[in-house]
Amino acid sequence: MELPLMETMIAVIPARGGSKGLKDKNIYPVAGKPLIAWSILQARQSACVSDVFVSTDSPEIGAVAHAYGAVVIDRPSAISGDTATSEDALLHAFDVIDECHGVSARHALFLQATSPLRLSHDIDSAIELFFREQADSLMSVTAAADLTLWERQGDLWRSVNFDHRNRMRRQDRPVQYIENGSIYIVARDVLRRSANRIGERLSAYRMEFWQTWEIDTIEEVGLVEYFMRTKMNV
Repeated sequence: MELPLMETMIAVIPARGGSKGLKDKNIYPVAGKPLIAWSILQARQSACVSDVFVSTDSPEIGAVAHAYGAVVIDRPSAISGDTATSEDALLHAFDVIDECHGVSARHALFLQATSPLRLSHDIDSAIELFFREQADSLMSVTAAADLTLWERQGDLWRSVNFDHRNRMRRQDRPVQYIENGSIYIVARDVLRRSANRIGERLSAYRMEFWQTWEIDTIEEVGLVEYFMRTKMNV
């Protein structure tokens, strides 16, 4: 697809060092490549993305990102701690990209390195949907129709997405969606105004349920690799 006239879509991948659940998670080997490499390559293969940036406080992550073709943004320590948000990194990235790289973008594609189960086709389709619906933000989702959720409130259990007293057939339930963390698009002015990746004109790009999984622990590496082999042919 062609982007609207005068529009530029950059990709930003925030990737802090010092992960706790899985040591060096963002560069941990997954299906033969460092984890972050998959998101960089998927963004570079997109027909709609002009430039790919990785925001990191880690020289090791930065070296890997550079090797796979991303432009590295050095993230200050003030927005690199455990309490820092991805929105902090995105706002900083917008400013650096504008001031140091001469790219003045109104929107950014935000990819989480821990969610590699996406295709470049997904990125292009999400961008096309974002502009077609004239949204100010977009998130990728997967349908949760097969999940029956409960929550505990004190000593009581309560059914969340169904009524256990009047169970409907699965196919008759209203469809609810999981925010799967794989693809986001946000307008720069929304991010600056609200410090939130989600704006008022939100669009949702639907992905397959197997694309829900992400890597936060060692146990999830094998699961994600299985889907990469069987669904993505890597």
